[in-house]
Amino acid sequence: MDKLSITGLIVAILAIYLGFSIEGGAVSTLFELPAFIIVFGGTIGAVMLQSSSVQFMHALSLLKWVFTPPKFDIDKGMADIEHWAQQARESGYLVLENIALDIDDSFVNKGLNLLADGIETDQLVTAIELDLELFREHNLRSANIYESMGGYSPTIGILGAVLGLIQAMSNLTDPDMLGQGIAIAFVATIYGVGFANLLYIPIANKLRAIIHEQTMYREMMAQGLIAISQGENPHAITNRLSAFRLQQ
Repeated sequence: MDKLSITGLIVAILAIYLGFSIEGGAVSTLFELPAFIIVFGGTIGAVMLQSSSVQFMHALSLLKWVFTPPKFDIDKGMADIEHWAQQARESGYLVLENIALDIDDSFVNKGLNLLADGIETDQLVTAIELDLELFREHNLRSANIYESMGGYSPTIGILGAVLGLIQAMSNLTDPDMLGQGIAIAFVATIYGVGFANLLYIPIANKLRAIIHEQTMYREMMAQGLIAISQGENPHAITNRLSAFRLQQ
């Protein structure tokens, strides 16, 4: 669980709540279902229109990373690479096929199987670099969906405000309807700007940071697998990969 993300969200909400309360505002006035439907529904509809179904569903699946990000143990990865390099030196590359059976990471699993198949180093480099690039691009496109939501939300908030004012202007003789229309107008604007700057854009940036971290981890594992293919000394491989600790 990412305590920093949870704390940040709580701090942001509390800051708005306390600031509004100190000014004498009633927090209940910030809850307007029509405004929420307009802003949230309109934003979701806009990003669905611009995205493929696969990319949109993948973006939803990445949302859990904000609070429970995947863990990348650099030290364990280096230890695994050194162990695999030693095993390949002592028993040949074919032993890596059995090791791959216990590896859940599809990227590393594929790399070990390619080594076990006796693939040439240049072909291994090409295959690994392609996998890395496609993995990074696929995940970044999903993260960018949340950035798009951050762009659409304020504009749709303004749309909600205009709709609220239209309702208000059409009910000038009815004070209750006039008040409701004005409330929707202002609250829709708050929802649009608030959702964008407190949720959508921070989520996009958080996911991009996690994707960068995961890409760096896979890059380290890729460099290790390539070094194994070239028959490098296990300890020398570990020393070279230790530079990736700086990325943590």
